[in-house]
This record gives sequence, structure tokens and C-alpha cells, in this order.
Amino acid sequence: MKDRIATSHSRRLILIELNEINFDLVKRYADTRRFPAFEKLFAGLGVRTSAEKDYESLEPWIQWPSVHSGLTAREHNIFRLGDVVGGKIPQMFEQLEQKGFTVGCISAMNAENRLNAPAYFVPDPWTKTNPDKSWWSRVLTEAVAQTVNDNAQSRISAKSALHFALGLLRFAQPKHYRLYWRLASKSRGAPWRKALVLDLLLHDLHMQLFMSHRPDFSTLFLNAGAHIQHHYFFNAQPIRQESQLRNPKWYVSQDADPIAEMLDIYDRILDEYLTLQNTDVIVATGLSQRPYDRLKYYYRLKEHAAFLRLLGINFCAVLPRMTRDFLVEFETPQQATIAEQRFASIKITGSDESLFGDIDNRGSSLFVTLTYPKEIDATVAFELGGCQHPLAPHVAFVAIKNGMHQEEGFAFFTQGVAPYAPKDKEHVKSLYSTVMQYFAV
Repeated sequence: MKDRIATSHSRRLILIELNEINFDLVKRYADTRRFPAFEKLFAGLGVRTSAEKDYESLEPWIQWPSVHSGLTAREHNIFRLGDVVGGKIPQMFEQLEQKGFTVGCISAMNAENRLNAPAYFVPDPWTKTNPDKSWWSRVLTEAVAQTVNDNAQSRISAKSALHFALGLLRFAQPKHYRLYWRLASKSRGAPWRKALVLDLLLHDLHMQLFMSHRPDFSTLFLNAGAHIQHHYFFNAQPIRQESQLRNPKWYVSQDADPIAEMLDIYDRILDEYLTLQNTDVIVATGLSQRPYDRLKYYYRLKEHAAFLRLLGINFCAVLPRMTRDFLVEFETPQQATIAEQRFASIKITGSDESLFGDIDNRGSSLFVTLTYPKEIDATVAFELGGCQHPLAPHVAFVAIKNGMHQEEGFAFFTQGVAPYAPKDKEHVKSLYSTVMQYFAV
């Protein structure tokens, strides 16, 4: 490692990536609820960031690499989850390490571990990159990946459950014990609370590792808020006052407000970082969400490999990605082309609607999305080889889409890092320069 360069300060910096949170919505709760940590952020320096104009590029796995690299989507050319692996685009993490700074990272989206000696590194659940060499990081990486990727079926393996239990015993802060219990014990029929348990554990893990290792720069990515907005935006109290769209009663109680519950947990988390000594904080959202204009159903394949075999597709591996997406790998481009044609030919019986409307051929692999947007009940079937097959046994319901991406994001800066903040409405990639300037790199 190179000798550490001299800097004008000895403070540490934490980047909190609150994925896609709409801070305008947070402010609209002010009349009925108090969120003290959010209010601290609002009292300091905050800017709105921008992103690409085309909706296809408004995905978090595209925009966070812009934050990490300082490049636009077209410049870094990372458009799918996991595509950062094996790429040549430099990231702020290894660039800071090369200048002698210590770096920690928890769950940063679409980030590859290229660090020689990370203080700690736990990858996101969808990116195939190595965690740091500690036993805890390895087993928690595996447990989070299994749980998140099987979330639609509410399936957690015995091994993952054991490792989560051990992780809670090892890293959960005692002051959060009752909070964990309340969220977990009341999660039946309220799956958003499971997502909040995971984010709270990631925070407790990060806080303990940060306090133990004291890296110069650390990143924490939290995704429960984006998940909850996507699925329950219509239940937010301020949105209910202006929109006629409602989630079905079987989906979520009309009296529930998962958005408010999420903001309460995030407020507790943020307060811990904003009160750290000799530590500056950036809170950024990458993108944000606004309410969707209609009800749209999301489904995910239950058993990806079994379904591909049913379709008669020869493949080497199938790798589930976020929600409806999956990556299929083949031995040859010819096999990929044949599979692409098979995927494209699958239609819903009695209509021209495709089951897989988004198929990206990458030569020897396909990135596929299950795009059928309507409710799938026992009457819905698909055509295959001149026969009709019921679809419901092969898919798991994920959610009803409530929130859609918008190019506007939000970023807030504590006093020590504020001088390096981007101007209002600058591209989200400018946060990279803020971090690098803070360390005089």
C-alpha cells in the first residue's frame, strides 16, 4: 500500500446510501410526525441531484456505479446488477486505498471488492464479488443473498436462519433488542418489517465494524426504504390524501402506513451517525421514487432452473437477480440465441402478451425479466409446444407496484464535508468528486 498522503483534517467520512428515498415525502409528514434526525439533515446543507433522462437508465444498479466512479451511465456502461464484476471502471473504494486510506463497505450496490486490505467488505446480495476474509462477513454475505433472493417465497434456509441468529447475537446493539423483537413479532402479514429487520442489522453490523476498525472512509447501503416505497407508496398518509389509487385489502391493511414505519427506523439509524465524534456524513439517495399511476403486479419465478428445463432450454447456470430478473449463462452464443427465441415465444394464453418482455442477449448469456404485469390466478396459462400450462404454480407473487423511479435524488452533507458538495441539480456522479475532494485525492 502506498504511503498515506497528508490531509488538512483527521476526520472520517461515512457515505449513507438511503436508496431512492423521497425526501419531499419525508417533509410532508412534518404536520403529523416528528423525525428529529431527518430534521437535522434539513437544517444543514442539502441539494437535489439529477440522473439520466431516459427511464431505462433510472435504475439504482446503474446510478450507484455513477456515484462510485464519477461517470455517467453511458461512460461506465454498467446497466445490469452484477455487471461491475470484472469491469475496468475504477471505483472510489480502491482509489482511496491506493492513496493510503483505509476503506470499509457494507452492501454498496453493484460494487466490486477490489481492495487489497479492506477494513471490512460485505457485498450486496446480487453482486458476485468476494467479501473480506472474516468468517462473519462470509456467512452473513451468504445468508443475506439467500434470504433476499428467495424473499418472494418467504423462504429462509436453516443455515441462513442460524447465521442470522448468530449475527444478531454478535452485532445487534442491546438498545435495539426490543425494536428487533417488535418488528419480527409483528411481521406476519406485514412483510415490510422483515426488510426493516435486515436494514437494522446491516446498520448495527456497520456501526460495530466502523467503531472497531475506524476506517477513513466507509459506505453503508440500505434498501428497505426503496423496497417499501415500491410496494406501499399508496398507503403513505400524505399520498392517500391526494390519490384515489388504493392497494387491495388482501395485500395490506388500509390503516397501515409502512412508509412511516420505515422513516421511523431510518430516523433512529441516522441519529447514530449524526452524533458520531470526528466523523462527517453524506446521506444520498441516488434516485428517488414518486407514486405510480396504476396498479401493476410483480411476479418472480419460484425455481428458475426447473422452469428453464420445462421450456427445453439448455443452459450452464441461472443466477437470480433483483425481483423479476435473472441471468442465464450458456456454453455458446448459439445456445443463447436459441434460448432467446424460446423465451420470446412464450405468450399468455388468449393474448399476445409475452411472459418475458425484456431479454438482453449478451453473446453467451441472457439477462431476462418476467414482465407480465397482471394478476396471475389459476386461470392464467402460457403456451408451450402447442399445449397450455398453468402459470401460477411456477411463480411467486412479489408485490403490487406503487412507486416508480424519477431522476431527481437528494443528498445532505454535515459541516465538514459541505464545502465539497455539488451544486444543486448536478448529476449524481458528482458525489464521487465530493468524496475524493474531501480526502484531497
